[in-house]
Amino acid sequence: MIPELTKPSVCMKDPQKVQQIMDSMVQAGSNTLQVISDFDMTLTRFEHNGKRCPTCHNILENSKVISDDGKQQLKQLLNTYYPIEIDTSLSIEQKLPLMVEWWTKAHELLVRQKIKKDLLSMAVCESEAMLREGHRLFFDHLLEHSIPLLIFSAGIGDILEEVIHQAGVFHPNVKVISNYMDFDESGVLKAFKGELIHIYNKREGALLNTGHFQELRMRPNVLLMGDSLGDLNMADGVQDMENILKIGYLNDKVEERKRSYLDSYDIVLIKDETLEVPNAVLHYLTGNK
Repeated sequence: MIPELTKPSVCMKDPQKVQQIMDSMVQAGSNTLQVISDFDMTLTRFEHNGKRCPTCHNILENSKVISDDGKQQLKQLLNTYYPIEIDTSLSIEQKLPLMVEWWTKAHELLVRQKIKKDLLSMAVCESEAMLREGHRLFFDHLLEHSIPLLIFSAGIGDILEEVIHQAGVFHPNVKVISNYMDFDESGVLKAFKGELIHIYNKREGALLNTGHFQELRMRPNVLLMGDSLGDLNMADGVQDMENILKIGYLNDKVEERKRSYLDSYDIVLIKDETLEVPNAVLHYLTGNK
C-alpha cells in the first residue's frame, strides 16, 4: 500500500479493491491512463488559514468588476441555493431544477454587469484563489508522462483557465469543459456559450463531448477526482472503460456526508488541502514508486 494512503485524513471502504484497481492500471501502463477532475474545491483549496477560498464564481463576485448591488444579489442566491446543494435529505432529482435555476439566475446577473474581458486577469490576480498544495508536481508529472487531464467544471471556464495560467501550469495536455463567457466585439460580456454545465449534469456534458473521449479511446483507465457526488458522472463519456479509481475530497459537512462519499468514492480525503494523495497515486501508476 502507498504510504500516503495510511494518512489519518484518508478513508477507504475497501482498501483491497483500491490496491487491485491500481495494480491493474500499473499493468496496463501509463499510456492507457487519463485523468478527469473537477476544479473548484478539488484542484483548488477549500480553505486556507481557517478562511474559505473562492470558487470561480466567487472570484468574480468578490472582485471590482461586479457592482455592490450585484454582489448583494449574488450573495442572496448563494444563501438560498447552497444549503439545498449540500442538503443530504434531498435527492439529486429534487435538487436538479433548483441548481439549474441558481446557475441561470447567476449567469443572467453576471451578463447584466457588462463585465469587460480584459479585467478578468486582474480579478483572478487580486483574489484569494489557490490551487491545492502540490499542484505544480501534479500538473508537471501529467505533462511529463503525456497523460491527458480533462478538467470538468460547473464554474466559469475563462476564470478557471486564468487561475491555472497564473500558476504557470496550463500545459498542452490540459483540456477544459466548462461554462465559457461570450464577449461582444468591444470585449463586454453578452452571454454564456452553449449548454449550461452545473453540478448535476456533468454526465450530459461528458456525453456531449464525445469527440474528446473518442480521441482518448486508447486510454480506458481513468483516475477521477471530485468533491461532490455530481462529479462521479464525469467519466460517463469514456469508451470501453477498463478501470476507474475515484478520489473524493470531503471538504465540509463531514459527518453528514461521510457515509455517502465512502459508498461512492474509492478513496475519500477528509479536510485535506493538498494533492499529496493524488500525486502519490500518479507516481505509483507511472512506475515512480
